Amino acid sequence: MNRPLTPSLSPRERVAGGRVRGQVHGPNASAKANGATHEHGPNAPRANSANQLSEAATRLSARRVDVSFKPVKEKSNLWLAVALMAVFALTRLPNMLPLNFSAAYAVAFCAGVYLPRRMAWWLPLGVMLVTDIMLNVLYYHVPAVGAYMLANYASYTAIVWLGQKFSAKSSWLKLVGGGLLGAVLFYLITNTLSWCQDPGYAKTLAGWIQALTTGLPGYPPTWTFFGNSMLSGGLFTGLFAAAMRLSEKMGAEEEVVAENEPDEQPEDAQTEESGA
Repeated sequence: MNRPLTPSLSPRERVAGGRVRGQVHGPNASAKANGATHEHGPNAPRANSANQLSEAATRLSARRVDVSFKPVKEKSNLWLAVALMAVFALTRLPNMLPLNFSAAYAVAFCAGVYLPRRMAWWLPLGVMLVTDIMLNVLYYHVPAVGAYMLANYASYTAIVWLGQKFSAKSSWLKLVGGGLLGAVLFYLITNTLSWCQDPGYAKTLAGWIQALTTGLPGYPPTWTFFGNSMLSGGLFTGLFAAAMRLSEKMGAEEEVVAENEPDEQPEDAQTEESGA
């Protein structure tokens, strides 16, 4: 029987041929050889997964992770608003400021502007109620709560409602104008209720105008109280809004500086990348 013809090779050619057939040439020879080596054995997939996880961890460690500080910033502004209200509440102490020169109008207005919806109601009204009770009991020595307080708290409620119609992003002049408008509301509501309740005023248009201007004989004219209300409402609202605006500006500048910082890779990651 005839055998198939095969080319006869010398032993050296056979060895060389085996090397040629088993060897990978080119610049990626070592990488392919390593890949071929890792592909063998029962633990090859597990080893490849471990290598991929290690490379991914190295890339993540070399990156700068940006963190948003917006919730923290908003919380910080909220606490600043609460702190300013506490400070302004101290201005209600007797003989600290001229008569009817009070931060109460600004506190009520700015609460409506800057505080969350529910807190805008209970925080300023609660602070004013507590201070009123303490002043009545400890300083004026009158009953803790009286019917005359209804006019004041009706005014504060209207001012909080007015503040909620404004935005914290409104211009500073617009917010100051809102504070002045709140002082006007306080003046109109309190003096109108006084005209309704006090028997010294005639229940006519002339009596109402008297309540808004000259008041009752033997007392300072009410228009002087109106001037102090306007000045204090505009002043304290302007200070409150300026403090909040300055806090937001400083926070925005810090955020811009953080965003403009160059990405710095750890030394270990740079060493690994250069070695690879």
